[in-house]
Parts: sequence; C-alpha cells; structure tokens
Amino acid sequence: MTRLRIIGLVILGLLILVTISGISYQAVEARVDARQFPQEGKSVDIGGLKLNIDCTGQGSPTIILESGLEVPASGWRLVQPEIAKFTRVCSYDRAGYGWSDPGSMPRTSTRIATELHTLLQKAGENPPYVLVGHSFGAANVRVYNGLYPNEVVGMVLVEGGYDGLRLPASIKKLSDGDLRRRQRDRVWTRIRYRLGISRFLARKAIENPALPLSVRQWRYLQTEPKFVEATTSEVEHLALFDPRGVAGNEGRRDARQ
Repeated sequence: MTRLRIIGLVILGLLILVTISGISYQAVEARVDARQFPQEGKSVDIGGLKLNIDCTGQGSPTIILESGLEVPASGWRLVQPEIAKFTRVCSYDRAGYGWSDPGSMPRTSTRIATELHTLLQKAGENPPYVLVGHSFGAANVRVYNGLYPNEVVGMVLVEGGYDGLRLPASIKKLSDGDLRRRQRDRVWTRIRYRLGISRFLARKAIENPALPLSVRQWRYLQTEPKFVEATTSEVEHLALFDPRGVAGNEGRRDARQ
C-alpha cells in the first residue's frame, strides 16, 4: 500500500507539473501572439457583443465582404486594398472569428445577417451595399438580401454553390465525418486551449518565418475556442439555408417579425 501511495503521489505530482507548465506556456505565447498579430480594424459594440470591422476607401455603393467558412476578415487582405481604390469597402469578423467576441448560438445565416446589419449601423456605414459572399458567406449575403432588400443594390457570389445541390454518397460520408470530428473537437477545445495544447500543436505554422504573415495569423486564430465553437455551429446549420432569402424556420420567423 505504501508503494502504491508513492506511485499515486508521483503520478499526481507529474499531472500537476504538466498542467502548470501548459497553463504557463499558453499565457506566455498568448502575449507573444497578441503582439505579433495585432487587431486589424476596430471593435464595435452591437449590444453586448463586440464585432471587429475594417472599412477603407471612399465612395458609393459600399462593398461588404463576407468570408467563407473558417476565414477571418484578414482573408480579404489582397482584395480589399484594390477595391478601396475606387469605393468604400468593409470586411469584418463574424462572431467567434478573429478579433470578434463569441456570439449567441446557433450560428445560422439569419443570426449572422442580423448581426451584420446591426454592425453596419453601429459602425456608421450607410447603404446602398454590394454584398460579396465567398462560399458559406454566399448563403449569408443572400439571407441579408432577403431580410433587408432595400439596402442591397447588388451581390457577388464567389463559389457559393447552387440551389438543389445534392452531394454524392461518398462526399456526403466525408462531410458527415468532418462534422463529427468538429463536434468532438468542440467538447475539448477549451481544455486544450487553456493547457496550451492547441498552441503547441500549431506552433510550427505560427512560428514559421518562411510562411506569409496571413497564413501564420490564420493558424493562430484557429486555435481559439470561440473559433472552433463558431465554425462547428455554422457547419451544423448549413442545411438550414433557404435560398428564398432566409435560413430555415428560425429565419422565416425573424423575417415575419
């Protein structure tokens, strides 16, 4: 029994040591990363939720850039400066992305569109808008157009798919497997993050000077629990998208209200 107690105490001591080391590692690297990847844009309070928005250029209509799944506003880094040469353009981080706060769940296109609408109002941006949606963002801008048609004068849908798309069984199987993986990751993401595990696993990409800054920043942002939770919820509710301009039953209720 004495020997078992000693072994138990040694194991407990090692666990405590590893935990303290992980927490310390995360705290140190978080400060380093914050200096290396400063916020691009400004935080705007839309009512208990702060979203990051970056607007440049002058002119009308204002171009609103809506990113695809897992892509922060900085994903438009090469596009936005070119648009800003001839008109006003805004990119932003959806709730849970980049420098935005985590938002309410579930992350449906309807919720995203209403948050964007409030963000633009609070940020002092005025319609008319041309909405540019990439991939998953294409669903969001179509919902926005359905909810606020008087504000939209045009849309650009980049790789947004098409209505009635049916995936082959093999692709559907892969898609379902990806969703299950995301849901498993969501359960443990906060623990892994606080113990520094997420940051440690991503260190080669974040700290690699040979990679473009945008790629390193993207990998850094992907380690945050709010990002994992937001993107998982977005994937879960992709099937709720209604091409008529709202997203599922929740969207229809919001539109009627």
